[in-house]
Amino acid sequence: MSINLQAAPSLAVLEFELKDLTLKPGVPAEIKRTTSIKPLLEGELRSAGYQIVNIPLPAQQEADSGVGYLFDHADVAAQLGKKFDADYVLVGRLHKPSFLFAYLMGNLVRVKDAQLVGKFISESKGPNAELTIKAVESLTVKIDNILDHRYTPPPPVKH
Repeated sequence: MSINLQAAPSLAVLEFELKDLTLKPGVPAEIKRTTSIKPLLEGELRSAGYQIVNIPLPAQQEADSGVGYLFDHADVAAQLGKKFDADYVLVGRLHKPSFLFAYLMGNLVRVKDAQLVGKFISESKGPNAELTIKAVESLTVKIDNILDHRYTPPPPVKH
C-alpha cells in the first residue's frame, strides 16, 4: 500500500475580471457575481487540500496593464505568482455575451516555467447564485484534473 504524502501544490486565485458584452454592461448584480467567484473557488480548492496563496488586489492591479492583460500574458501572471511563492496562478474572467448565460473562464499558469497548463470554461445559465456555485464547482473539477485529482464536488441538492 502506498500513501501519497506529497504536499498539495499552492495556488493563487486572482480576482476575476468581468467582460460584459451585453447592452447593459457592468450592472451591480454582475459586479457582485464576479467578485463572488474568487472566494467560492478558493473555498472549493481549499476543501480539496490545496494551499491557497493570497495575492493582494493592489499587487494584482499593479501587474495588470489593462483589461485582459494578465489573462493573455502567462509570463506576467507567473512573475506575480513567484513574488508570493505560489506554484500556480489562476487568472479568471466572467465572460458574459448574453443576458441568458455567462462563462467562467480560467487560465492556469505554472509559475516555475511560466507555462499556461490549462484553459478552462464553465457555463452558467442565468444569474442566480446556485448556478454560479455549480459553475465554480465545475471549474474546480477541471483545475483539479490538471493538478492532483483531490477534489470531489458536493452531491447535487434535491429540491
